[in-house]
Amino acid sequence: MSLAKDQLTQDMFEPAQISSDEADLVSRPSIGFWKDAWIRLAKNKGAIVGLFLILFVVAMAFIGPHMNHWGFNDQSLDRQNLPPKVHGLAWLGFTGKDTSGTDQYKVSHIKNDFWFGTDALGRDLWTRTWQGTQISILIALIASIGDCFIGVAYGGISAYYGGRIDSIMQRFIEILIGIPNLVLLILLILWLQPGMKSIILALIISGWTGMARIVRGQVLKLKNQEFVLAARTLGSQDQRIIWKHLIPNVLGQIIITLMFTIPGAIFFEAFLSYIGLGIAAPNASLGSLNQEGFNNLQIYPYQALYPALIISILMISFNLLADGLRDAFDPKMRK
Repeated sequence: MSLAKDQLTQDMFEPAQISSDEADLVSRPSIGFWKDAWIRLAKNKGAIVGLFLILFVVAMAFIGPHMNHWGFNDQSLDRQNLPPKVHGLAWLGFTGKDTSGTDQYKVSHIKNDFWFGTDALGRDLWTRTWQGTQISILIALIASIGDCFIGVAYGGISAYYGGRIDSIMQRFIEILIGIPNLVLLILLILWLQPGMKSIILALIISGWTGMARIVRGQVLKLKNQEFVLAARTLGSQDQRIIWKHLIPNVLGQIIITLMFTIPGAIFFEAFLSYIGLGIAAPNASLGSLNQEGFNNLQIYPYQALYPALIISILMISFNLLADGLRDAFDPKMRK
């Protein structure tokens, strides 16, 4: 090292020739918050796998029921309880044979393939499974978006005004949180009568408190910062400050919470349908299909396998994506 220092002389260096116009020029393109978050999310393999699986299941939920000519309620006792059969996929077990090795399609003289088999009424489980997935996803999305709007508005107003208003609003939330969600959901469903609209309304009424508390905590940290003071000084109204300045700065946390809320809504919908307080026959959801399949689990396990598998994929995928979004929106995770 000492030899290297002796060989360095001042005549080896000369000032860089940069004009005053180029002195402050940024050579790399600027990266905004959302683009930076997407770059970090794209590096998270688990989150990308979860996003791909969600998009695949959602696409199949709307395309799957139209991939054959069977309706979700087309019944025929001639083809009841048929095992899954797919030409070309016999090596995967889609042979149409039951546990004893008997080809039920030949016994029943059925020429068409039923990819997920049929139920006790001879209805095509492929169509009913994807139709039920569509209903479950719609219920979860609508309920979660409703939770989001109510929670964001409630939490933002409570934190921004503070004082007695915040104290009263938070006591109301504490009363709701003190009631177990499951008990509240069941009571609301029994009062409103089972059905899709009733489930959505019950999920919204019982599920917005978590979003409200998260938004309140974030707004409390932001409302005394300089950009809010500047907006007040310029004469901005409270409504504009909340929705144009504070809420956009909390958007990352809102999206993360929303991603965690959706699988919870899917689970609660499936549970309510499973215990008979959800979607009524002949309509189907993932929960009601699981309930029907459980009755024949020992004899026809495939009837409960596919709905349970789709529920598991959705819940795992949404949690993987939510974890990835949490890391992507957290500036402390930057490398």
